[in-house]
Amino acid sequence: MWPFICQFIEKLFRETIEPAVRGANTHLSTFSFTRVDVGQQPLRINGVKAYTENVDKRQIILDLQISFVGNCEIDLEIKRYFCRAGVQSIQIHGTMRVILEPLIGDMPLVGALSIFFLRKPLLEINWTGLTNLLDIPGLNGLSDTIILDIISNYLVLPNRITVPLVSEVQIAQLRFPIPKGVLRVHFIEAQDLQGKDTYLKGLVKGKSDPYGVIRVGNQIFQSKVIKENLSPKWNEVYEALVYEHPGQELEIELFDEDPDKDDFLGSLMIDLTEVEKERLLDEWFTLDEVPRGKLHLKLEWLTLMPHAAHLDQVLTDIRADKDQASDGLSSSLLILYLDSARNLPSGKKINSNPNPLVQMSVGHKAQESKIRYKTNEPVWEENFTFFIHNPKRQDLEVEVKDEQHQCCLGNLKIPLSRLLTSDDMTMNQRFQLSNSGPNSTLKMKVALRVLHLEKQDRSPDHQHSAQVKRPSVSKGGRKVSVRSQVSMSPGAGDSSPAPSTPVLGGGAKSSVEDRAQPAETSPQGPRDLGRSASSLHGGTTGSPSHIFIKEPTPSIASDISLPIATQELRQRLRQLEKFGVSSSLHE
Repeated sequence: MWPFICQFIEKLFRETIEPAVRGANTHLSTFSFTRVDVGQQPLRINGVKAYTENVDKRQIILDLQISFVGNCEIDLEIKRYFCRAGVQSIQIHGTMRVILEPLIGDMPLVGALSIFFLRKPLLEINWTGLTNLLDIPGLNGLSDTIILDIISNYLVLPNRITVPLVSEVQIAQLRFPIPKGVLRVHFIEAQDLQGKDTYLKGLVKGKSDPYGVIRVGNQIFQSKVIKENLSPKWNEVYEALVYEHPGQELEIELFDEDPDKDDFLGSLMIDLTEVEKERLLDEWFTLDEVPRGKLHLKLEWLTLMPHAAHLDQVLTDIRADKDQASDGLSSSLLILYLDSARNLPSGKKINSNPNPLVQMSVGHKAQESKIRYKTNEPVWEENFTFFIHNPKRQDLEVEVKDEQHQCCLGNLKIPLSRLLTSDDMTMNQRFQLSNSGPNSTLKMKVALRVLHLEKQDRSPDHQHSAQVKRPSVSKGGRKVSVRSQVSMSPGAGDSSPAPSTPVLGGGAKSSVEDRAQPAETSPQGPRDLGRSASSLHGGTTGSPSHIFIKEPTPSIASDISLPIATQELRQRLRQLEKFGVSSSLHE
């Protein structure tokens, strides 16, 4: 099969990637691939796991352990700058998930195929002429590490390749993935951490300045730093979408903030299947990879309900029924599929087609679609999600803009209360645009789901065991997970005080936050590197020491963050350094 896969890859490079690169930047308008040869060595599948529990009867879930070590010849040139570069070899190692769904009673029995990586694969690219390429205007903010991270994140959930095998399969249904649940993480406190700071040239042992990095899939959160404290109390709350389980974990790493290199204080991996079973876990967890230290977490698994029966109770539980704020803990999730637009006006120039993009916002949280060039009938086919504090009071505001002239091509406002009374809390239609042409419409599918913490019926002597994965580090610097069961006694209720809701500080937000896209990363690179790109500073390429400003993710008690894949560029550097991987960060 490999020669035919190579034919497909060559078409992908020439027909999809090349036009996308040319359109992304005026400096790249003469970009082309002169040679695409992926080599004779095929992809290897080293193992296959088929899931039999916690799966729908109409789907098959496979995990493939894949490795590809290819001697490639991929040559590119940018004629305008007389620049030539290329790729000599590529290595990819990781777990690729293949989902066959829906299963149907007619040949070929499988309606469609979805492929993605659960977590970032190990990716190595051996470049030629990369220095010349990065000197070109528009690319000089990149580095090889950032390019690798951007490529890796395109392979990870929620990005997926969906291949319909039957024409009757509604592709829109497959492109409208509803998360399996929402994980609410109360990052409460730690005890007995290691003291990493020293004084008098190491003679006096001091304390630590601990902070945590919390990861679910490609969603990354970072807590605030507690200065000089081995038993820090954070009392922060984060919410993350869970698209896939079994297989996904909650990963937490604690670090001691230092001026040069942050010291590792321990880690924890928790199987999300266990959290879903228990619904609520309030535990002290022993930290791994360190001699001492434990972490207090309260984890809630929130089910997505397609009706509003529990909404009033949820609003009361998160105190959204009394406050007027549009921020805080979430009562519901808004899922939006942006399909296409028709008959858009020409914008500022008469008889010229605009470059339309769509900006969507709920409260101060805003997201932006990709740009479609020179068309008044753009097709986007993109997914977006918004955490909603109180759908009875909040609105979804949508504006179609011409990127070239920065003018409005039309807008619309949908009160979320309309969704509460809609069938299945879903609207799937062409919406008439205001302040636009007479027949200008925007096709969208919008669904609201209430986030409900289901109570488990348990006997008084119920014992649960949270599955903790013990990570061990192999010599190659890659993480290998070894399962072990740790039996926990149930927590004595929610004894820790709930994080209070502080007054919102709007001034601390980066302007780039309004362009953060949780579902997909823009191919235009550093322009959209997440909510805090403006605070990043460039380091020296290949240098192990990085000059950048760490910025904590605001706790959800005061702000709902929309982490995106490329946030990992700034927050995973300490982990890379710890494993001896050299990388650098540029804006």
